[in-house]
Amino acid sequence: MYDICSMLTKKQKNLLLFINKKIRSTGVSPSYEEMKNSLNLKSKSGIHRLISALEERGFIRRLAHKARALEVLKLPETASANDIYNSFSPSVIKGGLDSENSQKKSVHEIPVLGKIAAGTPIEAIQNEVSRIAIPESLSKNGEHFGLKISGDSMIEAGINDGDTIIVKKANTANNGQIVVALIDNHEAMLKRLRRKGKVIALESANKRYETKIFGPDRVKVQGILVSLYRNFQ
Repeated sequence: MYDICSMLTKKQKNLLLFINKKIRSTGVSPSYEEMKNSLNLKSKSGIHRLISALEERGFIRRLAHKARALEVLKLPETASANDIYNSFSPSVIKGGLDSENSQKKSVHEIPVLGKIAAGTPIEAIQNEVSRIAIPESLSKNGEHFGLKISGDSMIEAGINDGDTIIVKKANTANNGQIVVALIDNHEAMLKRLRRKGKVIALESANKRYETKIFGPDRVKVQGILVSLYRNFQ
């Protein structure tokens, strides 16, 4: 039996999902201007009414002593994993870029450095095991390397077991980005990075996996996920 008070209009649901994605990706609530633009509304008064309705139905609450700060308490049961986690939309490079295709297209080869866990940590692998071709347009933007995915903890971000991820080398990342993180200098994992006060949270995109919390001195960013290679053959 449905509780009529918990049912949302399309605009209410879209606003709630936008607020949730913004908080997950940046750690802060969106501004009223951002919310207005996301729904293509002409004025902020409509946003005030939508927020009041979401608050009355128990989906969000306003945080005291913080201007415009919101907390998402729950999401609609009809929200998909993509609605909840979609901060990274993978740019998939289809498999089959053989040498003949490589000559026809403008591509660049990068090293694949082994496997990385998308579930539990594994020992970091630094040795090149193969090479793959990526578009030259991608390779121009920094130095890249590939890693083979082992596990299913990031499937709700569109990253599957067996995919090869394309990683841009970096030692810093923005809140909410999916990164290759090195833990205690010997274990590597693929997770969404979230800074929470004095600790770093490494989040999975699969509800079956718990968020891992570390002190900042234990986590080193090795690179940022920019694309992935998937063989459809």
